[in-house]
Amino acid sequence: MNETIPANKLPPEADEPFDIGATDDSLARMSQLFAGLGDIYRVYAPSRRAHTWLSIHPDDVKRVLVSNHRNYVKGIGFDRVKILLGNGIVTSDGELWKRQRYMMQPIFHRRVLTQFGRMIDEANDRFLAGWAAQAGSGKLINVTNDMSALALEVILRALFGHDLDMLAAKPGGNPFDLFTDESARDLKFAYRFRLLTRDIAQLIERRRTEPPESHFDFLGMLMEARDRETGAGMTDKEMIDEVTTLIVAGHETTANTLNWAWYLISQHPGIETRMHAEIDAMPEEAAPGLARMEELKYTKNIIDETLRLYPPVWVFSRRALEADVLSGFAMPAGTDLLLSTYHLHRHPRYWRDPDAFMPERFDAAHEAERPRFAYMPFSAGPRHCIGEAFSFFEMLIHLSKVGRRYRLRFEHEGPIEYEAQVNLRTRHPLFMTLEPRR
Repeated sequence: MNETIPANKLPPEADEPFDIGATDDSLARMSQLFAGLGDIYRVYAPSRRAHTWLSIHPDDVKRVLVSNHRNYVKGIGFDRVKILLGNGIVTSDGELWKRQRYMMQPIFHRRVLTQFGRMIDEANDRFLAGWAAQAGSGKLINVTNDMSALALEVILRALFGHDLDMLAAKPGGNPFDLFTDESARDLKFAYRFRLLTRDIAQLIERRRTEPPESHFDFLGMLMEARDRETGAGMTDKEMIDEVTTLIVAGHETTANTLNWAWYLISQHPGIETRMHAEIDAMPEEAAPGLARMEELKYTKNIIDETLRLYPPVWVFSRRALEADVLSGFAMPAGTDLLLSTYHLHRHPRYWRDPDAFMPERFDAAHEAERPRFAYMPFSAGPRHCIGEAFSFFEMLIHLSKVGRRYRLRFEHEGPIEYEAQVNLRTRHPLFMTLEPRR
């Protein structure tokens, strides 16, 4: 931390007040403020009649998310997220969060996750059959929508197993298709999504009449999870909130990252060639394990570099319970704070040529070149994303399956427009051409 700055001073303040996240140009305005005011600054939020602090310093990230994390709870914006997700581990705090996190942690152990390899592989086979038909006709493929559909199927099958087919057979089709049918993430979407909790509740009730071993999926594991102190399981409400949380978090992050990854790969032929060489050198397996897929180190670097440039969670929100000191500035109790992942990942002090797509910067030999907390696409500390390993597993299988068979070509002039709302995503769908490799 920069201790040379007197702690009795406040960070510099933006000239114009605005509610960060409430305007389409929030990210652009934050970039201008970062360039003009530095790593930490304040913006007056008219709607709350209070200042929001923003930090883009690794030491502050460590302080807020790790060393003094007990002083911070979820901040601005999470009221809207709770409408969508209820009180799952993304939105909850305190003892409820600790209890739920403890019960869910074993579900995401590597030994458990690797058993989903066949399911993810088969989902990609079905997906590729559709692409093969489109490639033969010469039609452009909608990569953005297709990544959304694939990621949705994978997380739903991980959650519900073969019961997904039963849900999809209902009149009107799979009720969870609203994720791919609607692009907006507004109150209307939240209302429709919360209606799906009835389907989840019915599924939980039906499963109580069946042997637990008849289902290998996240829902079955949630139903079997027990509190370490009381031995009690989750209530139906708690289970439903965790299921909806896993659907949203498991779908949006992966879909957006794969969308950006195919865009970046298509614009860098040399990187694409190196990725293809690594994939071709590994025999294809019908049920790949997690450790096996992690041997694709350069392909994993591509995912890491994609997450650096376009982190789906582009800002983390916290509120200080008690006063604290960040970057030498005294922050009052009750202050809302934003940690800007997007700007941290592009900070010229920590990243050489920060706007360039350079997967090799994530080689192990380069780790010492930057502070530990200059990179945090999945957050950090105790609230580090519980599903990170599953997401990487899913993305590595997908890139390797597609990379063996196709090159994706994207013709577009100028920069890609993106929007920074709940997630950082392309403003418009990306349409690409498929070129068979073999």
